[in-house]
Amino acid sequence: MPEEIQQQQLSDTLTRRETRRQLAAIAIPTLGQLIAEPIYVMVDTALVGRISDVALAGLSIGSTIILTSVGLCLFLAYSTTSRVSMLMGSGRTREGLTAGVSGMWLATIIGVILTALLIITAQPLSYALGARSDVLSYAISYISTAGLGITGTLIAYAANGMFRGLQKAGITLWSAIASAVLNVVLDALFIFGFGWSVAGSGIATGIAQWFMCAILLVYLWPIVRKNSISLRPDFAKVRESAGDGAMLFLRTAAIRIAMVATVIAATSMGTAVLASYQVLNSSWNLALNILDAIGVGGQALVGAALGAGNITRVRSLVKEIEHAGIIWGIGVGAVFALGGWFGAGLFTTQAQTAQIISVCAVIIGAFFPYHGWLWALDGVLIGAGDFSYLAKLCTLSALVHIFTLTAVFFSLQAFHASTLIQAVCLWLVFNIAFMGVRGLGNIFRAHGTQWISIALMRAQK
Repeated sequence: MPEEIQQQQLSDTLTRRETRRQLAAIAIPTLGQLIAEPIYVMVDTALVGRISDVALAGLSIGSTIILTSVGLCLFLAYSTTSRVSMLMGSGRTREGLTAGVSGMWLATIIGVILTALLIITAQPLSYALGARSDVLSYAISYISTAGLGITGTLIAYAANGMFRGLQKAGITLWSAIASAVLNVVLDALFIFGFGWSVAGSGIATGIAQWFMCAILLVYLWPIVRKNSISLRPDFAKVRESAGDGAMLFLRTAAIRIAMVATVIAATSMGTAVLASYQVLNSSWNLALNILDAIGVGGQALVGAALGAGNITRVRSLVKEIEHAGIIWGIGVGAVFALGGWFGAGLFTTQAQTAQIISVCAVIIGAFFPYHGWLWALDGVLIGAGDFSYLAKLCTLSALVHIFTLTAVFFSLQAFHASTLIQAVCLWLVFNIAFMGVRGLGNIFRAHGTQWISIALMRAQK
């Protein structure tokens, strides 16, 4: 009996190691892909900043509109990952590839419509965000040029989802690196060589986005051709992809609304709080890409296990993905807290703003292990196709956050709280009322059985 126990323990250890290897094989390349868009904007910012402050202000407005629009379409990657991985796990290879192709057609349709809408509404949208005079002209210029690459970006989202579902995520990293390098070269050439200013930056970004899309399509072509998959749009399948995406879109929209409410509150608390919020929020979003990569790895692995009908494997994956999310959260949180505490002076010369950044970075860092857990389970539930639940949960979380934030804000004003206390309360409300409710909802759901039953029925369709 002891020997049998030892053999079982050895088998469990080997299984855990293999699961971690598979998770890392998807998560690490995914991280590179996730930071591609922020890298584009960082490069644009660094180079355009050498033109003038006015040009940089225009870029800030234009890139905010582009990033927000593209960010709302991230569901294209998530829904495609879930569907393809589930079908591949059940051995339905041709159906899985067809689902991926349908996801890319949906991305194309959305991309064309979104591009047209952004170009048409560039002026009123930029004006609504406060752009005036030359700043407005630069913002419109950036949207009208960089916007032409949106369709390529969205197709790349769906293609990335397809590669993750196939558990061949390595190419997503190389395509992101190649496009980022091209963006740097073209940015410098168009802005300084040709003198195209902000428009040159937008053109460079658009070309780089299409280049990334082209790389992914070139690698997909042999896989599709080998399995005799038609590239013609099957609108029934496209509608099915849109149905999956609709709930994920609502989830993303609810998250964005909660973020906007937080920005509004920060703005009302004064310049120092708003300035510190910009630094902390930008850093927080970058750090979350690391945790999101774990969630994306979970999507692919859980989807495949559910497709195969292997419930034991699913339960084992949930534990391993949770563990990875928490461990990575501890590491990221520690770096975030230490970076904010000791490095606040790198972001501002104002003592008050630096103090807020230092204190709030430590508070935010303390929540990162919980964030890692939340994001890991987000990946599990997305992989299972539990989109409706996630949409409802995020909507509820956003409402709780907005209500709590409003009550806390007016209480702070009534008691004439200091600027530092206001900033601390802002981040506590965000992490407890919004992220806290989301996390509890994910934990409750993932440790139940209903989502598995729903996923198994979905896998049989």
